[in-house]
Amino acid sequence: MPTRNLLILVLLTVTSLVAWVAHGHGQRSRRIGEVLAVIERSSLRPVASDELETAALEAIVARLDEHSAIVDGTARRELEATLDQQFGGVGLELMAAEGGIVVHAPIVGGPAWRAGIVAGERIVAIDGASTAGTSVRDAVALLRGDVGSAVSVAVLAPASGAGVEVGGGVDGLDVAAQPRVLRLVREIVRTESVLGDRRRPDGTWDWRLEGEPGVCLVRITGFGERTPAELDAALQAIAEMSDLRGLVIDLRGNPGGLLTAAVEVCDRFLDDGLIVATRRRSGGAVEAVDPRRATAGQMLAGVPIAVLIDGLTASAAEIVAACLQDHGRAVVVGSRSFGKGTVQSIIPLSDGRRLLKLTTAEYRRPADADEGQGDGPWGVTPDAGREIDVPAQARESLAGWRRLRDQPSPAADRPAAASAGDLPRRIDQVLATALAALPAPADLRGEKEAAGHADEPVGSGDAATTRDGGGR
Repeated sequence: MPTRNLLILVLLTVTSLVAWVAHGHGQRSRRIGEVLAVIERSSLRPVASDELETAALEAIVARLDEHSAIVDGTARRELEATLDQQFGGVGLELMAAEGGIVVHAPIVGGPAWRAGIVAGERIVAIDGASTAGTSVRDAVALLRGDVGSAVSVAVLAPASGAGVEVGGGVDGLDVAAQPRVLRLVREIVRTESVLGDRRRPDGTWDWRLEGEPGVCLVRITGFGERTPAELDAALQAIAEMSDLRGLVIDLRGNPGGLLTAAVEVCDRFLDDGLIVATRRRSGGAVEAVDPRRATAGQMLAGVPIAVLIDGLTASAAEIVAACLQDHGRAVVVGSRSFGKGTVQSIIPLSDGRRLLKLTTAEYRRPADADEGQGDGPWGVTPDAGREIDVPAQARESLAGWRRLRDQPSPAADRPAAASAGDLPRRIDQVLATALAALPAPADLRGEKEAAGHADEPVGSGDAATTRDGGGR
């Protein structure tokens, strides 16, 4: 057959195939449109066409899996704020409590923080409207808005001496007092995803774990756009500590986030090797694609690491825990992770209002990158002998204790931890188990005695050195 005729035949075949596929899609679209039209025309209870369209899209996506969804409105703004780590607002984290909306914490540096709002205060009105019966989500939506716009917030302080920790109610609020009304101007508020053990009075983090010489704590609450840069800053500060003997990375309660951020975090602790491999559909089959590998150069090389996880550690956080565990770079402590082994792509829809969050891939940890995942459970199990499950009441108590340490306050206002039995290892059972897996601290008394003879050489021959025992 002449080449020209062969090319024409191939072209006709491809054109026919495209037309057949388009015809199939067109038929389905027409059927969906037909049903919607009949409902609009004949349903006993009329429904707006936009509502019908949204319901149809949500029903289609719901047939896929529990993680795929149509995201719009407030949910879209929350998702984008979480991944971008910024939003337009006043910088308040809120919680529901008996009797109203209570400040969980002001974001350090934000408008609310600068205005003096503190954890435990109740938001009783927003722009003059009472918050009674208002959900936390609705209150957040009212406080967020265009940068430069203003919002008035009526705040009721805790009663004198009641403290700021809020448990199941608002018993500590001075309901007889008059709320103060603050006018706050919305601005870009940036959220942190990498936290330390406690805040200093100036709002910066103290990475040293209180009561544990040479041990630092890094808590990663999510994986957003700025997480790798935040971690770099923390690790650089930690690397300057001369007595460093261990690092604890706390991923408990971390719901995940950006896959790229998780890969970059892993890369900080590895010189080479597979971090994670993703598998996605290609030509009707699922096949391995896009292995993510570590690049040369790691931070804190040789420093022992413990990673803390629990049942709420999910997605990108599981990738980090699994990677460091498989490479023997960290011991994993806590309880089995959530088990979300899939990747969702965020796809903007043509209407400009909605996003399609679609499961497009599944991931493999380094130890089983060549194995099929199938429908079996996925998750990270702590190392042998390091599994510990904490009761719900103890978790709530720990969260309240952490909430206080996460807010900057003058050193004079903090209780004496050692005398009050308030050291982290005494409060946090999982952390205590992780500390037992790290090397024991050096004998500081022995170092001081040796320092008293610093002019005497140690060793022999050309290798003789002088011991420097100062500075610890």
